Formats: sequence, structure tokens, C-alpha cells
Amino acid sequence: MNRLGYIILYLCLGAVAVFQILPIVWLFLFSLKSNQQIFAGAPFALPKEWEWENYLKVWEGGIGTYFFNSVWITAVAIIFTALFASMATYAITRMQWKLNKLVLGLFMVGLMIPIHSAIIPLFSMFLNVNLIDNPWSIVITYTGYNLPITMMILLGFYYTLPREIEEAAIIDGCSIHRMFFRIILPMTTPVLSTIVIINMIYNWNEFVFVNTFISSDKYKTLTVGIQNFIGQYMTDWGAIGATLIISLLPILIAFIFFSNKVVEGISSSAVKG
Repeated sequence: MNRLGYIILYLCLGAVAVFQILPIVWLFLFSLKSNQQIFAGAPFALPKEWEWENYLKVWEGGIGTYFFNSVWITAVAIIFTALFASMATYAITRMQWKLNKLVLGLFMVGLMIPIHSAIIPLFSMFLNVNLIDNPWSIVITYTGYNLPITMMILLGFYYTLPREIEEAAIIDGCSIHRMFFRIILPMTTPVLSTIVIINMIYNWNEFVFVNTFISSDKYKTLTVGIQNFIGQYMTDWGAIGATLIISLLPILIAFIFFSNKVVEGISSSAVKG
């Protein structure tokens, strides 16, 4: 490709990047305006009065609790998903047993089930075991639904890990559990980084399960807690914008710092698969 071709390519990529960033810029300006400025001014106009108190208002209004709930529920669900998916994938790809292909097929069937099609059965099940209005119902649901896609990402990497490493560990007297946790799991770090980001994006932004299973404010996450600023007669749009910016920051920060790991993990899975 000649120099002119590279210039055109970079101009196109720059234009795409601008269009991607514009909604975030608009949302940030939106969060610093009052209702009057939002509806009276142009969408990208700078605020006449910078309403920084919108952020203080939403934090004092309970967003801090919702933010903490989102953090720990997302983190625990990611840990469980990564651990269980890694263990299941290791058992299916590295161990020889009769039903490993059938079990793998059953896990992959989960990819074809619409995410929210099981809300009623899940609600009934959690009601029977007293997990309605309990954050652990959300953790269990996120873990179960994310297992198939997580295992699919791991499969290509696990299938081509050199068996000589395991054979050497067995000769040295290493048990199967120690081999997995001390040797195999650390080797999958690039793929685990990809898994963490993908699961984080889904868990952090999920709305329907939390809205269905959780009713107490002390257990709600950010995506559901934002409804507190929507009233019957008046809606505080600036506060909603501030809440959305707060909820957006962790995803942006994680992706900025781990984007290279995500690309590396996807590439390694694709090449090795």
C-alpha cells in the first residue's frame, strides 16, 4: 500500500474514532446541565452553568451503594465463571473419559438459549430456595449464563497446550489438582484477560435479571438504581447523565489498560485453535 493509501486509511479510522467518541462527549456535557439547559440548548453546546453538583447529588442519593454492589457482584461472578470454565475446559480437553464430547456439547447448547428466556424458571427456582431479593441469585445467574461463551474462548487454547509439560509434571509426582492450579492455569493468562473483560462488560451492564430478582435498594446495581431519578412528574436528566458517566468509567478504564491483553488472548485462541 502506498503512502496515499495509508493516509486515506488513517483518515477513515480517525473519522470512525471520532464518531465513537462523540456519544461519550455528549453524555459528559449532558451530565453537567440542568433540565432547562438540556431541553433549551443545542445537544453539544457547552453548559452555561456547569452543574458539577449532579455528581454529588447522585452519589448522596444512593449511587455509591449501587456502585459497590455492581463492583462486588461483577467481580465475584467473573471469578466463579473463569474458575469453573477453566476447570471444565481442562477436564474436557486434557482428560480422556467417555462422555467428554457429550458434556462439551451440552455446554455449547447454552450458546443457543436466549439469555432471558429462562427468567420465569429461574425466578421460580430462586423463590423455592429463598434467593429472591438476594444478590447471590444474580451471581449464580451470571456465572451460569457466561460459562458457554467462556469455555468456547478457552477451548482453542487448551487443545494445543503441549502434553509434554503435563507428562513431566506427573513424572515429578505432581497431582492433577496441583498441575491445574500451578502449571496449566498460569499458562492461560492471556486468554483469562480476554475472559475478564468480556464477562465484565456483560455483568456490569446487565439489567433484566437484577430488575427481576432484586427489589431492595441495598442490593440493586447501577443499571437498576438509575431508575430512582425517574419520577412520575419530573425526571432529573442531569443526574441520570452523571450516573451513566459513573457507570461507564470502570468499563472504559478496564478496556484502556487491558485492550492489548484482549487482542492477544483472542489472537492466541484463534491461532492455536
